Amino acid sequence: MIQSIPLTVYPVDDLARAKALYRTMLGIAPYADSPYYVGFKVGDHEVGLAPRRGLANPLAYWQVADIKAAVSAFVAAGATLQDEPKDVGGGMLIATVKDAEGNLIGLRQA
Repeated sequence: MIQSIPLTVYPVDDLARAKALYRTMLGIAPYADSPYYVGFKVGDHEVGLAPRRGLANPLAYWQVADIKAAVSAFVAAGATLQDEPKDVGGGMLIATVKDAEGNLIGLRQA
């Protein structure tokens, strides 16, 4: 079911300041740069920055072929739905679930 874990999103309070730091540390310019998300491609992985909005820790997104089936499987295994699947542009869908310990797991269908 899980194909890879291609994305980690870091919550930030100051997107411009974080973008400058990550640009310097990664040595590359962001490929996506908007007021709600800044993304850097690092090999096969994506490092994302997003306004904090309640997220306290970095969030890894697991790549899945069918996000609805993955959400259902996680819930059936004991996770709770945090955010329903939604389109975030370009046909990419994301959702989040919480495991039994309260950890957030991001799911992404590209």
